[in-house]
Amino acid sequence: MRRFVLLFLMVGATLSVTFCYANKIEGSMQDGDIPMIVKKGMNGADRSSSISASINGHSLTMVFTENLGQVAVEVSFVGGGEVETTSLYTPSGVIIYIPYAGSYIVTFTLPNGDEYYGEFEVTD
Repeated sequence: MRRFVLLFLMVGATLSVTFCYANKIEGSMQDGDIPMIVKKGMNGADRSSSISASINGHSLTMVFTENLGQVAVEVSFVGGGEVETTSLYTPSGVIIYIPYAGSYIVTFTLPNGDEYYGEFEVTD
């Protein structure tokens, strides 16, 4: 059952493909895939392709396609202020409901200290 749910999340995340510039807020994501950018680190190999994040309405879906260990996930407003923080073991997936419209950043911190992030918009 767990594999079916992960497969469902991965297929749903790949069906809505939209490209943007994640380093500029005016090019941030509105309903679609969220590209991952290296924030700091690179204590190991680039794992950005192992992190899949997408936004659909108010639902932020994140899927990890390989075992990265325990990953810390933080969702915050672009201007500052934390919305949600969680930690999960990979490979797995999680959906976080974002209650308010606005500009957000999702940051993933791997056990080795590497950080990846993506910017996205939630609209009503």
